[in-house]
Amino acid sequence: MASTKRKTGCLEAEDTARLNDVMELLIHIATVKKIYAAFKHSKRGAAVTGASMVVGAALLGPVGLAVGGAVGGLLGWMTSEDFKPVPQVLMELSPAEKQKLCAEAMAVVKNFDWTDAAELIKFVMANSFIRDKVLGVLTTFLTNEFKAQVKYGK
Repeated sequence: MASTKRKTGCLEAEDTARLNDVMELLIHIATVKKIYAAFKHSKRGAAVTGASMVVGAALLGPVGLAVGGAVGGLLGWMTSEDFKPVPQVLMELSPAEKQKLCAEAMAVVKNFDWTDAAELIKFVMANSFIRDKVLGVLTTFLTNEFKAQVKYGK
């Protein structure tokens, strides 16, 4: 793809602009593919289970302890995963996490020249091989960095 590189006069500003373009690309792909990520919250599940056991024991004694543990365990399991849209997750990343993700995605698109995010998005979305590689970077990042389970919407 032959086009002129962004002329910013400052290498750092150019790098920041290119990383922002890559971030916009990742958000676009996640939106189009309707990707969701489930984050396990085992501490929240344990807290719900423990609280239910205490309430059950206080109300019904030893039988309540068992019933509270069972009910709390079920509630804890039901609330232990929180599916969020990946575009939202990407926007909430810390600057260091964004930098790491963009650096990994940049490895896929670094040999292409683009002038802005729209041009990068258009190129990547038109090339299924590159799009799938960028998508792989995104899902691998979510899985490895956050231990998230990734699912695709319909």
